[in-house]
Amino acid sequence: MTKLKGILLTQGMHGMISQVEGLAKALDLDFTHHTVELNNFWKLIPPKITPISQKVFKKIEVKDFDVIISCGRKSVIPSIYLKKNSSKKIINIHIQDPKVDLNNFSYVIAPEHDGLTGKNVYSTKGAMHYLTKEEIDNHTNYLKDKLQSGKEYFLLILGGPTKHYDYSEGNIINIFNLYNDLITKNNLQGIIIPSMRTPKNTIDLAKNKLGEKNLVIDTVDKKAYLSALSLAKFIAVTCDSTSMISEAALTGKPIYVADIPTKKNDQRIQKFKELFHKLNITKKLDTKLETWDYEILDETSRVAKEIKKQLI
Repeated sequence: MTKLKGILLTQGMHGMISQVEGLAKALDLDFTHHTVELNNFWKLIPPKITPISQKVFKKIEVKDFDVIISCGRKSVIPSIYLKKNSSKKIINIHIQDPKVDLNNFSYVIAPEHDGLTGKNVYSTKGAMHYLTKEEIDNHTNYLKDKLQSGKEYFLLILGGPTKHYDYSEGNIINIFNLYNDLITKNNLQGIIIPSMRTPKNTIDLAKNKLGEKNLVIDTVDKKAYLSALSLAKFIAVTCDSTSMISEAALTGKPIYVADIPTKKNDQRIQKFKELFHKLNITKKLDTKLETWDYEILDETSRVAKEIKKQLI
């Protein structure tokens, strides 16, 4: 059977790309990525009061598609416009709260902590993403020759500054000191992995503070990320990234959240953290390590199976 053709619309941020691509793969679509660019002052206007018009965004060159998967505020209007102006029936799926009438979309997928409800809404525990257990397992050996044999490994995944969290040198050093103490006390080797949002000075600080006995990856390297997830006995993720915490939950391994003092109300993220703690997926990074079990979280596959039933 011929695959359905999909177009993925995002602002180009890694977390958004991960979500739309993950769903597209799980739906078995033949897809292409498109980065949305809004025109002029429309960048500042909420979607709720933005007209459904081609004038709002730079033209997206695509001739034939069956499914639109969009994520993020800037992709809301292009998704609705492309669906309305297509000559055939289009399914459009938006990930995250679009902040417009939900009936503009065939399906809306939003994390449970958003509190969004509706007949076409699928709620997820945490963020959708593009990782699979098989992909993680297939990359086990990528980092092996860079690590000490006979050791167990503790992975630290670094996010980056947001409007909620301040990546000041002092805040990051506090995390590195706590992490290093745990590595030393438990005779582990650390693996430090940056993300696209991690500032260079944070990576340099990791190399200076942790690089002597631990492996610090200093570039964005998906294979290294997958390999580290596979090899690690323990995982710590900085609190700013719900997407990377959700990705780590695919492993079933103990996940510690490394807190950073807030500089702005982070109520949504706090709800996410409370949910994952309640599900026994995460604990706060502190002065001791322990192991525990939880049900592996794969919300992308779960939601895709539900939507596939509607597509058949």
